[in-house]
Amino acid sequence: MASHGLATALTLYGSRTLTLSQAAAQAGLSEAEFIEQLERHDIEVTESERAAALDSDAVAATAD
Repeated sequence: MASHGLATALTLYGSRTLTLSQAAAQAGLSEAEFIEQLERHDIEVTESERAAALDSDAVAATAD
């Protein structure tokens, strides 16, 4: 079931129907984990979304 959610999220992000954060949530992954999946499936990630995701992960890591 999780792979179906991931596949749907990949498709929707690839068509730019969902933002990176929306698609990651749909897939049940962090934005950084979702970016890894996008790269594995050769789906381009916009630089602005990549930077925002990495910045938010860095902030979350320092809050722990």
